[in-house]
Amino acid sequence: MSNPLKVFVTIIAVAMSVFHLAIAWYGPPDALTLRSMHLGFALTLGFLTLGVTTDQKSTTVSRIIKWILVLLSIACCAYLVVNQDYILSRMIYVDPLTQADWVLAVVTVLLVLEATRRAVGWTLPLTAVGFLIYAIFFGDIELSRLAEQMYLGTEGIFGIPLYVSATYVMLFILFGALVERTGTGDLFMDFAKSIAGSTAGGPAKVSCITSGMFGTVSGSAVANVMTTGAFTIPLMKKIGYRPAFAGAVEAVASTGGQIMPPIMGATAFIMAEFLGISYLKVAMYALLPAILYYLAVFLSVHFEAKRTGMHGLPKKELPKLRDVLSERGHLFIPLVIIVGTLLSGYSAPFAALCGIASTIPTALLRQSTRKYIRLNNLIGALEDGARNTVTVALSCACAGIVIGVIFITGLGLEFTNLVLSAAGNHLILALVLTMVAGILLGMGMPTAPAYIMQVALLVPALVKLGVLVEAAHMFVFYFAILSAITPPVALAVYAANGISRAALWDSSLAALKLGATGYIIPFMFVFGPSLLLIGTIPQILQTSISAIIGVICLASSLSGYLFRRLQPLARISLFAAAIVLIKPGLYTDLAGAFLILLVVFHQFIAQRKLA
Repeated sequence: MSNPLKVFVTIIAVAMSVFHLAIAWYGPPDALTLRSMHLGFALTLGFLTLGVTTDQKSTTVSRIIKWILVLLSIACCAYLVVNQDYILSRMIYVDPLTQADWVLAVVTVLLVLEATRRAVGWTLPLTAVGFLIYAIFFGDIELSRLAEQMYLGTEGIFGIPLYVSATYVMLFILFGALVERTGTGDLFMDFAKSIAGSTAGGPAKVSCITSGMFGTVSGSAVANVMTTGAFTIPLMKKIGYRPAFAGAVEAVASTGGQIMPPIMGATAFIMAEFLGISYLKVAMYALLPAILYYLAVFLSVHFEAKRTGMHGLPKKELPKLRDVLSERGHLFIPLVIIVGTLLSGYSAPFAALCGIASTIPTALLRQSTRKYIRLNNLIGALEDGARNTVTVALSCACAGIVIGVIFITGLGLEFTNLVLSAAGNHLILALVLTMVAGILLGMGMPTAPAYIMQVALLVPALVKLGVLVEAAHMFVFYFAILSAITPPVALAVYAANGISRAALWDSSLAALKLGATGYIIPFMFVFGPSLLLIGTIPQILQTSISAIIGVICLASSLSGYLFRRLQPLARISLFAAAIVLIKPGLYTDLAGAFLILLVVFHQFIAQRKLA
């Protein structure tokens, strides 16, 4: 990329960040104007920065095409802003489309498809094209009505997903870019090292803690792996972990960042909008399952270290917790401010704005972090925030095409009936089908569009079978995320392998084993919604205790270690105990407790004999 182009990209990216900060402070314009300007920025940055060729022969042609696409993007989005009065006053599906409406609608759809292809690959755009073909040739939808749905309203490209990207996601990604630029990533790493670095398998535990903390800010599994994995994977290999296991630990821990409050990923904000609840409630639903997820990973690496006789890092090589907190502990303040603002009842965008406003004053508090507050560093943060939003915004716009087709054709109802028919009204089978569909959708696209499509196509079927709507949304949310560690397209594992240099299949199998609890937890909260903190306090306590015990059993069974090495029969017994504890209830809990007591008693007797 040439220097003038770099400067231009920086100007556009900084302008995008400043625009969103301004509307967060002063209030947004009307819905279509806000969303069209957001998409205009995303398309412009996307075409300027994505899919740049290095082939000298095609440089001139590619430049011409790039600038044509940029100008078309600006024209299509500017048309909606300039002609705001005309669009708001016309009667939808009644007033005929003008020639300009027709042309710009078609061009906008094509631009969104191409920009999304450059950002995330072919899967999502081809899915959107498939839905458009269905609407035209099988849904009996007039072209004019389809064009109007996609371009001139807020039920297509400019639907709820793009609204969430423009209001919630952009601000939180910008917050993440700012805290990263002020040294918070180093704080997370040293904080985790000081807590767990010297224990058995210390670097793997450091990976769990760091990736969970960093992931809740970044909201991207792959970005998390590349940021924290560069430090944690070499440390794990240094103390004796297999390269495949080290990469798998980082991939699984990084993937969990999207389900870990307080910030989570972009999809959590979309869920809040779909459910019509506050983001704080979504975070509340996600809290206990996220703790269980990380508890399972943490215990798995602990049992693996114990089983293989690994130790932690020497204490003299590790930072002291007191020094870490005294020098850089103040960098936690912006996170505390965000959580406090949300708990006070304010909106998520306002909370993000408060967090952003606090980052610079917080870094200025101490000499150790004051060095980060430089003009070029702040401009870089504004640019990073905008550029990191592009993929999310384009994915949301493309997913809006799918949602628009589902809405206008009534395909959602037909698909619900199809799932119910295939499952034979059996909830377990419907859940398994939904799980498979969620993983398959998530393999080829980011979490947000995969979740959006499942909400439109699969969630209604689960709700019809008696699943609480909150549990149904969380169920599909989980499996859209877990595709990042599920073969054959496990993007987080691929990213970790680039650092660990392990065999892909070995890492994938290790990741499946480490992340096994993540595949079971969604079934747990479908059958026991109290795991989502829904219900009475006794119900929540009973479900939480049985779930924690079940997670310990599963991690122990898969690792082959509890208090000492497990015999095959003991591993099978603990696995069975974990499975029966999925469904809350007196009899299943008693059955699980009986199996656990047998294993513990056997371990105790074996230890006595050895002594």
